[in-house]
Amino acid sequence: MADQRPEEGGSRGKHGFPRARWATFDCYGTLVDWNAGIRAELARVFGEERADERLHRYHELEPELESDGSLGYREVLTEAMRRLDAPASEEGGLADSLPGWPVFPEVPGALEEARRRGWRLAILSNTDSDLIAASKERIGVPFDETVVASEIGSYKPAHGHWREFFARTGADPALHVHVAASLFHDVAPADELGIPVVWINRLGESPEPEPTRELPDLSRLADTLDELVPSA
Repeated sequence: MADQRPEEGGSRGKHGFPRARWATFDCYGTLVDWNAGIRAELARVFGEERADERLHRYHELEPELESDGSLGYREVLTEAMRRLDAPASEEGGLADSLPGWPVFPEVPGALEEARRRGWRLAILSNTDSDLIAASKERIGVPFDETVVASEIGSYKPAHGHWREFFARTGADPALHVHVAASLFHDVAPADELGIPVVWINRLGESPEPEPTRELPDLSRLADTLDELVPSA
């Protein structure tokens, strides 16, 4: 694991919590069940019998559309529907459905427990400000910081989200853990940056690269975070 943590962690940033323990999270796939949300919309538009094939194709299209950071996430979702051959009247359906994507059932309690133990929480997400606001409302737990792709013109797995997080918060890299479900978008770049990562392996995948910890969901999140960064 390369030790390339962003240098911004030494400054206080706008929140001024350099000694706080921070857990950053990907949202979709980690906190919010994006596969269920996306598949439900694809089934509505294309029919149940074509939904799984379209979902697989969506996951191929999304990184292509995000590669240069020029499109907002609503535009990514709309263009993906266009390339999936959705009727013109349905091209915006996936973006419109996002605020209703379900939260994994254990997530609110797990986040509340982490907050109770003194962890500050942040979201680093490949989305737009209005869309993440709707998802955060569904989650129902306060976050201390949110960095989204549309604000910084960059999508994970590029390192922009983490650099922006450290610049804003002045977080101490030694007191930071990232939590995510995507090997491609999150585990790999966190590994490149030398950031400990808790991989939420909801799909029973084989890890590559190797995460710091692996959990099937967030039920034991607070204990795992405390193991990686004990409270002072």
